[in-house]
Amino acid sequence: MRIGYGWDSHAFKQGVPLKIGGLTIDHPEGLAGHSDGDVLLHAITDALLGAVAAGDIGSFFPPGDPRWKNADSAIFLATALEEIRNAGYGIVNVDTTLVLAAPKISPIADRLRDNVATLLHLEPHDVGIKAKTPEGLDQDHVAIAHAVVLLEKLDHSDRPRRKSAAVDTQANIEKVVRKLLEESAAQPVRRPAFDTEDIT
Repeated sequence: MRIGYGWDSHAFKQGVPLKIGGLTIDHPEGLAGHSDGDVLLHAITDALLGAVAAGDIGSFFPPGDPRWKNADSAIFLATALEEIRNAGYGIVNVDTTLVLAAPKISPIADRLRDNVATLLHLEPHDVGIKAKTPEGLDQDHVAIAHAVVLLEKLDHSDRPRRKSAAVDTQANIEKVVRKLLEESAAQPVRRPAFDTEDIT
């Protein structure tokens, strides 16, 4: 098992859409960033990459690279998923916390969880989405996201697909053995042309 922790923050900015968890949210301001500023997906991406010691989001997608200007952060997340698959791991669960004064997350928490689960190829009950207000932190114009992931090493012998394949293989072996026995029994017995016991 391995764990990963990710953290990200973006300031609010006029004139850009607000994207959180892959959803476009109705709000007067969006989040500033070189890409789409999706603070939640960025934190999850860093958590995944960190869990397999693959670096961070900036090492894969440098903020100064024009290719990633206004890029959909789902691309970053998909890259992190590929990294953990290449390392031989799968996700057990993800837990996240958003810290922002507005908008309120509770009315859309279910939609966020469903969408993040879809992006991660998980069930919604494997994704935690929580939100807090930044009371006393003087961060009312900033969105912050924390993410923790738990990974497990993929043991192919324990995967249901492989178990089914093993059963199929055993059945095939037994089928071949039965066929060989039947063919052997159907063949006439060949007797030698001379008495093998009378060789001098």
